[in-house]
Amino acid sequence: MNELLTGAITGILFGFVMQKAQVIRYDRQLGALCLKDMTIVKFMLSTIVVAMVGIYLLFDLGFVKLSIKPAIMGANVLGGLIFGIGWGIVGYCPATAMGALGEGRYDSVFALAGMILGAGIYAELFPVMKSTVLTWGDYGKITLPSVLGINHWIVIFVVTGVFIGLFWWFEKRKL
Repeated sequence: MNELLTGAITGILFGFVMQKAQVIRYDRQLGALCLKDMTIVKFMLSTIVVAMVGIYLLFDLGFVKLSIKPAIMGANVLGGLIFGIGWGIVGYCPATAMGALGEGRYDSVFALAGMILGAGIYAELFPVMKSTVLTWGDYGKITLPSVLGINHWIVIFVVTGVFIGLFWWFEKRKL
């Protein structure tokens, strides 16, 4: 029960932050897809940095264990294509669709219905994909620090610096 309550509170807070950051707005979604408004990209980069720092800090303090998933290129490419096509068609990703529904924008119901349908199709096709797409380019359970052979904090520092550079560039170009 404690984990469910924590998840619910975290989800509500994340939705609140998404709404305040205006990443749920359709014009922001369209602007991101057309590479004319980087509000959503900046929001995603910020969440990546916060998550990297938070997760590895908790890991180093011994509060969590990492559960590294295998890097399977076939699955990542196919999943990315499906995600991108779906986002382009309906103008929402899963989190923003839920946030839009919470705001009362019922057009997001179509996006959510498509996601549920897609999950059902995936479940039906999983036995076939398990022996095909989900084996193409399987690099095993790797992380960027393990591939580079360096401490994870160095990677976090460099990635954060790159993201700050992107932020600066976006702001300079008024994106």
